[in-house]
Amino acid sequence: MKIAIIGAMPEEVAPLLKTIDTYKETSYAGNTYYEGSFGGHDLVVAYSKIGKVFSTLTAASMIEHFGAELLLFSGVAGGINPDLKIGDLIVATHLCQHDLDITAFGHPFGYVPEGAQFIETSKDLIKIANEVASELDKTVREGVIATGDQFVACEDRKIWIESTFNADALEMEGASVAVVCDALNVPFFILRAISDTADTDASFSFDEFMESSAIISAEFIMKMVQKID
Repeated sequence: MKIAIIGAMPEEVAPLLKTIDTYKETSYAGNTYYEGSFGGHDLVVAYSKIGKVFSTLTAASMIEHFGAELLLFSGVAGGINPDLKIGDLIVATHLCQHDLDITAFGHPFGYVPEGAQFIETSKDLIKIANEVASELDKTVREGVIATGDQFVACEDRKIWIESTFNADALEMEGASVAVVCDALNVPFFILRAISDTADTDASFSFDEFMESSAIISAEFIMKMVQKID
C-alpha cells in the first residue's frame, strides 16, 4: 500500500524522514515530496506549508499524482479542552472549519451547501491508533479538531470555537485535508500533539514546545504505519 504522510511545517516532517532513512526527493506543484519505504509500505511524505490552501494542494497531489491510497497527518495543535496539556496526543474523530462563515444565508458556522459541517475520519485507523497507544502505554484523546486560517492566541476566540463546534483542539490544516480525502474516497487520519493552549501565551508556548510535540506525533504515526495491513 502507498501511504501519504503530511505535516504542515519542516519540523513536523523532519522526524519522519529520520525514521525512513533513505528516500527520493521529487519536486511537484511548488513543493518537495519524499518517497521511501517503511514497515512494508511505500511512503510519500511532505510538509504542506501552513494553512488550508497549501494543505489542500499537498493532499490532492499526494493522492492524484503520487497514487497514495491512505493518508496520515502528523503535527501539532492548540489545545482547547482543559484536560489537554502540552505534549498530549489527540486523534480527530471529526474535523470542521471554524473560520468558514456564511451564516448570513441561514447556514451554521463551518457549513457550505453540498458540503458538511463536520467530516468523520477513518474508524479503522482510529482503532489502530488505540492499539498503538496501548502498546506504548500512552493516553490518546479522541475528539473534534477545528481548522482555520488563523493562529488562535485569544481566549475569547478559543471559547467561541469550543462552544460553537464542541472542539477539543484547533489547528490550520486538518479539515481541508479531510475534505480532499473524503471527496476522493481515501481513508485518512489526523493526529496532533498539543504544543500550546490557544490563549494569550500561545505564541510563546508554541515556539518552545512545537519541535518536541512534533517528535511525539511523528513517532506515534510511524508506529501506526507498521501496524497497517
